[in-house]
Order: sequence, then structure tokens, then C-alpha cells
Amino acid sequence: MNVTFDFTGKVALVTGAGSGMGRTSALAFAAAGAEVAVADIDAVGGQETVDLIAKTGGRAQYFAVDVADPERVRQLVADVVAAYGRLDFAHNNAGIEGEHAPLLAQSDDNWRRVIDVNLASIFYCLKAEIPAMLESGGGAIVNTASASGLIGGYWLATYTASKHGVIGLTKAAATEFGAQGIRVNAVCPGPVDTPFIAALPDVVKDRMLSGTPIGRLGQPEEIAQTVLWLCSDGASYVIGEALSADGGVVIGGTATRVDDLFS
Repeated sequence: MNVTFDFTGKVALVTGAGSGMGRTSALAFAAAGAEVAVADIDAVGGQETVDLIAKTGGRAQYFAVDVADPERVRQLVADVVAAYGRLDFAHNNAGIEGEHAPLLAQSDDNWRRVIDVNLASIFYCLKAEIPAMLESGGGAIVNTASASGLIGGYWLATYTASKHGVIGLTKAAATEFGAQGIRVNAVCPGPVDTPFIAALPDVVKDRMLSGTPIGRLGQPEEIAQTVLWLCSDGASYVIGEALSADGGVVIGGTATRVDDLFS
């Protein structure tokens, strides 16, 4: 990609940065000149991300965090500010899918864990990040939702509920803090080429792509570019948006295709 951003002198915090889209987002912030706080519960993955950033000449530091623990999240942001002196951007990305099963088969433990990691964590992050950004004169926050936050995910009732909640929380926070110089938005990825997707059986991937009008999986770099744009001055008038980066999953165009029935 040839899109470039200049975040020199800025500090970005990325949760779930030890792998997947979070890692790619952290790398992209670093490539744009930001100092990056790499936060993850996985110390090995988090340090690998830091090492990858260092190899490209960027600057990053690993911070251990369980985003489902409000005290650990508060401490994370305090540690980031202590290390860098400020906080300008946050990509609240950490999340899990949980059980892929019919609603009646999903366990109560699954409900609690997915809601804690996917939704409650965003609440904890916002409560810690916003005061730090106010001290820095403003900033931008991007929460990772999902295409399933805009439509009903089949056999993903708990995950879908959590991601709808992320979008609602994003909009509520944006209404409160937009006039104070903090823009809060959400990115809603569709199927992205991550190790999780790669491990799925081909028949599942084919079905997934049949509902994706663009006809291919997204690349993590494409989601990262969306996140950076939402943090950039180019999106200075964008607040409370649930921005689909999903190859068309939400528009559902392929559901009306009948050309294969007549070929």
C-alpha cells in the first residue's frame, strides 16, 4: 500500500497487539513514526511484535495486560503515560470469538468471558485512555467491532451481542468527548486473512467468501490502514462512526446473485 501517515512525536497504544490485526496495526503506527505501546496478555507474541517494529527502525515497548481486568487496564495506561509522557491514539483491538454454536448450546461461561473480553474491556480502556488523552490535548480512539456488530452473526450470538455493544459504546463515548478533542470511532472488519481464518476447512472459507461481494479475504494491512486513517487529521470530522472494512459483507449483495443457477 502507498498510503502514508505522519504520526511523528505521537504515542499509540494497541491492545491485542501480539498477533493478527493488532500486530499489523502496531507495525503500521510505528511505520508512521509513532512510538507504540504494544499491549497483550501473551508476552511472547507481544515481544515478537516489539522486535518486528525494532527491525524496521521503529520504537515500541511491550506492556502486559489482561483487558478483562479493569485494574490492569488502568495500570496499563498509567504505565504508558509514565513511559512516554502522553497518549495520542488508542486502538482497542483485543477480543475473542468464543463458542461457535447455536444460541441454546452456548454456555453461560462463554457469555461472561466473551462479554468481558470484547465489550467490558472497551469500557475499561475508554475510562483509562480518555483522561490521559485530555491531559495530552486530545486524541483519537478506534475500537475494533466487527461486521457482526452490524448484522446477525450465525451461530455467534454472544460474539454478535458483544460487537453490537462495542458500536453502541463507541457512539455514546463520541457524543460526550467529541467537543473535547477526542474522536472515538469503531472499525468493523469482515473476514480477514489471519491464522485463525487460514486454519478453517476450505469448505468453510468458500462459504464465507460467497457472502463477501469483493470475492476475497481482507488483508490485515487493509484494516490497519483504516485504523490509521480514523486516527489521522484526514478523519478530523468523523466521530462515532462504525466504519465497515468488510469487502461488502454488510451490504449483502451476493445474497441476491443467481448467475450460478443458470451457468
